[in-house]
Amino acid sequence: MMPYGVAVIGAGPGAGALHIPTLGALEDLFTLVHITDSGSGRAAELAALWGARSSVDIEKALADPAVEVVALVSPPDQHARQIRAAVAAGVRGIFCEKPLATQHADVDIVVDACRSAGIPLLVGTNHLHDAAWGRATHHLTAGSGAVQSVALTLALPPNYRYHDVVSDAGPFPSPDRGRPDLADPVVAAAVLRQLLTGLAVHDMPAVRDLAPRIERVLYARLAPPIGYSVGFVASGVIVQLVLTMLPDGHDALWRLTITTDGDRVDVDFPPAFVHAGSAAVTVRDHNGRLTEYRHDDQDGYVAEWQAFARLVDGTDPVEYDDIRADAHYAIELADAASDLVRSGGAA
Repeated sequence: MMPYGVAVIGAGPGAGALHIPTLGALEDLFTLVHITDSGSGRAAELAALWGARSSVDIEKALADPAVEVVALVSPPDQHARQIRAAVAAGVRGIFCEKPLATQHADVDIVVDACRSAGIPLLVGTNHLHDAAWGRATHHLTAGSGAVQSVALTLALPPNYRYHDVVSDAGPFPSPDRGRPDLADPVVAAAVLRQLLTGLAVHDMPAVRDLAPRIERVLYARLAPPIGYSVGFVASGVIVQLVLTMLPDGHDALWRLTITTDGDRVDVDFPPAFVHAGSAAVTVRDHNGRLTEYRHDDQDGYVAEWQAFARLVDGTDPVEYDDIRADAHYAIELADAASDLVRSGGAA
């Protein structure tokens, strides 16, 4: 099999630090042939480094005869439109960074379009493809007991995208506008929704696997300067989401904790934008005994691209229904939490 020619749509940190180097490491499966941006000039810089062509127009990338599959590493509100354009162009596969879409209607439109055209679609949930998460879920299904609670705790260094959303202070100023009034419930609700669909969405497929039906959001509030605290009940499981992102930065923590009636499982994912191998999985049972699962050199970014190759060549089936359900789950939570903030923050 010849490597598939890839067009990367978007030239931000996710493309430059993660996906493009991953493609370079998987040269038996993929060849980077085209990069686009919206006019920043980063696509041309990256293309020069990797021997690819560049443009500022997705249509030019889709018209490139060497392009067989596309990777959408663009802002979330552009994903649905770009997927439709890629389907219309007849690409052989679409890799879309999370979220798939930010509105329920767009989820159905793009999934139906890909399914109807027979185009494989994969959403870049690298945590779900992490081998350590596979070991954690095996442990949970092999007799750990019923899941009682899930906690997703994020303590992250600054990220310009989110600083620009909520502040004109700190290391990533926004000169075009003043600081939004987070005391305004409408503004706070909009910011919370963007944080949930941009950050919490990384692990919503894993949460949905453990607690598939959202029943009630109990509380939702922003935690200035950039953060949130959200609690909800899903399928009888208590779920808590916490984020803090401080302008001065700190050691990154990205932890998913699952408590059962038999033990506690901690999955510590590596920081974003680095290749640091798999997550670390530890289990503490009801007697206090600690078990640590092995660490893999391969991370979820490589694994998800390998999975994408198997979809494109037809080795694995495309899970369109799971893709649809994961996207709707994340949007349902984001909508419910932001509605709660508009009405006061607690049920």
